[in-house]
Amino acid sequence: MVVLGIDASTKTGSVALYDSEIGILSEINANIRLNHSDSLMSIVDMVFDLAKLKPKDIDRVAVSIGPGSFTGIRVGVGTAKGLAYSIGCDIVGVNELDILARTISQTSNKIMSLIDARKGRVYYSVYEYNGDKIENVSHYGAEELKLILEGYKDEKITFTGDGSIVYKEIIDEVMGENAIYNLKSNSMVRAGIMAEMAVEKDADNLYTLEPYYISKTQAEREKEAREKKK
Repeated sequence: MVVLGIDASTKTGSVALYDSEIGILSEINANIRLNHSDSLMSIVDMVFDLAKLKPKDIDRVAVSIGPGSFTGIRVGVGTAKGLAYSIGCDIVGVNELDILARTISQTSNKIMSLIDARKGRVYYSVYEYNGDKIENVSHYGAEELKLILEGYKDEKITFTGDGSIVYKEIIDEVMGENAIYNLKSNSMVRAGIMAEMAVEKDADNLYTLEPYYISKTQAEREKEAREKKK
């Protein structure tokens, strides 16, 4: 099975082609300063060129459905759905936090995936290895990081994701020596990892697959605040 993986949920975009028999065929990861809508399809074209494949050669599209940037998620999901429709192949949505957890090799520590949600808040989830299988042992949440860490400060935690880089000082303050960090170069969603995960997942419905935001958009929060003042 050949899978095209697309992630645009954070400022670091990633696109990859993955073959279930061979492994990663091509992958491009870029800290993109432009909007993903301005660059994503160019990167998709490049991974096909590098792998010497055409869209008709893939069996499914995998896409990160969030959480993360509201605009980025919409761009990524919209692009993936458009490609899957035009090619006539399966589509699979994968949670961004789950992908981040898979960047950590087998460990006895709990793993916490953190995505920066700004102003000290993060999207997060917690994982453990059960043998060689990684399992989610918490819900998916959006909360102030300090409040999350209070419940884990006596445990060894391996942190990954851009939230672990942006808020390292907060983590060190609360966790002390119990904080262990993934490499900065690996604390990002890799489309190759996502595509590999998608091989084992059931296909989603192309027409009902939706982004997974967790928290409300800034516009929604501002609208609610205005309504409360009325």
